Amino acid sequence: MTYCKRQLIVFGGFHESTRDYIYYNDVYTFNLDSFTWAKLSPSGTAPLPRSGCQMITNQDGSVVIYGGYSKQRVKKDVDKGTIHTDMFLLKQEGTDKWVWTRLNPSGVKPTPRTGFSGTLGPNNRSVMFGGVFDEEEEESIEGDFLNDIYMYDLGKNRWFAGQIKGPKTERKKRRRGNKQSETASPSENGEVGAQNPPGPIEVIKEIIAEDGTVMTIKQVISAPSALESEEEDSVEEEEEEGARSPAVEPCPRSNTMIAVKQGVLYAYGGMFEVGDRQFTLNDLYSLDLHKMEEWKVLVEIDPKAQEWLDESDSEDEEAEGVEGGGDEEEEEEEDSEESDEDSHPPVESQEKYPDYLARTEEYWIKLARTNMGPDAKEKKVLKVAQAMAKTFYELKD
Repeated sequence: MTYCKRQLIVFGGFHESTRDYIYYNDVYTFNLDSFTWAKLSPSGTAPLPRSGCQMITNQDGSVVIYGGYSKQRVKKDVDKGTIHTDMFLLKQEGTDKWVWTRLNPSGVKPTPRTGFSGTLGPNNRSVMFGGVFDEEEEESIEGDFLNDIYMYDLGKNRWFAGQIKGPKTERKKRRRGNKQSETASPSENGEVGAQNPPGPIEVIKEIIAEDGTVMTIKQVISAPSALESEEEDSVEEEEEEGARSPAVEPCPRSNTMIAVKQGVLYAYGGMFEVGDRQFTLNDLYSLDLHKMEEWKVLVEIDPKAQEWLDESDSEDEEAEGVEGGGDEEEEEEEDSEESDEDSHPPVESQEKYPDYLARTEEYWIKLARTNMGPDAKEKKVLKVAQAMAKTFYELKD
C-alpha cells in the first residue's frame, strides 16, 4: 500500500487457506476525503499476481511497483515459488483513467530476493534494504539472507547499489597509504603504481544465542562498480575505491522495518533463520543517506532477548502449559542456564576482553569443539570459541 494524491492505493497480495491459496494483481483505492473504497481497472499489461512487492509514489503522483513473490502448484502437493524482479508504473491519466506501463530501468539492479524493505528516501530515490533469497527444493528451503542497500532513482529510472564509504578520517588515511604504496612498490609486471582491481570481500560473523546456538552469518561485499562511480565527483570516486567493509552494520535479515526522516534511514529488527530455527531481532540502526559514511548502532542486539520459533516445539510447550507442568520446567531451564553460566571462567574485575580471551581461550575452544563435533575445522572452531568468549564477557562485564 502507498499514499498518492489524497488516496491510499492497495495492490496485489495473497490469501491462503488450509486447502488452497490465491495471489492477486488487482488494485483498490481508499479515498481519504470520502472514506470510500473503489476498484481500479487500469489499461495496459498489469504485473503478474504477487505479494510482498515494493510500492513507491514518485513526485508526479505515479506509483512504481517492484518485485514480489508468488507460487503455483506444479503437481499434487508440490508448489513452485517465483521471485519477481520486474518493475511497473501505475499512472493516472485524466480523472478516472489509470494505465499500467512496464519499466526497464538501467544501472546496477538488485539481486533477486523476497522479504526486502522499501521506503522513499531523499533526492527522489527509493531505498531498498536486506531480504532473503530462498533456494527451494521439493522438500526444503534454504535461505541466503542479505543486508545490502539498493537505491532507485525515480526520475532517471535507474538502480544503483548503496556503498558505505566509511568515516572521512579513515578514508584519508587509506588514500595516503595507497599513494605511498603506488610510488614505493612496483607491481609484479614491473610497472610502478599498477594496481589490481579490488575484489569482493568475504565477511563471516558469529552470533551466539542465549541457548548456545551459533548463528553463522556469511556475506560477500563487492567492490564499487564503475557505473556507480559515474554519479560522484573525483574526490568521492577516490573515496569509494578505498572503501572497505564497514566496522558496524546490521547483520543480514529479512522483514526489517525501515523509515527515513530528514535523510536518515532507520532500520529496526527483522528475522533470519539458522537451520529449522527462525530468529527475531530487536536491534536498531541508523544511516545518513546523504553521507553514506557508516551505520550507527542505536540499540544493540541483546542475546538474551533473541527468540527462536519452532512450530513443533511451540505446540509442545502449549500442550504442556495446559497440563500445568510448564512453570516447573521453565524454572528448571532457568536454573540450568544459570549453572552453565556460573561454570564458565569468570571475568575478573577491570579485566579487558583481550586479556580475558588470552587467559580463557583454551576453555572456550574445548567448549566450541564439544558443541560443533569432531568433524568441524580448526579455524571454524576457533572463530566460534572467540565469539562465545566475547558474548559471555559482554554479558558479564
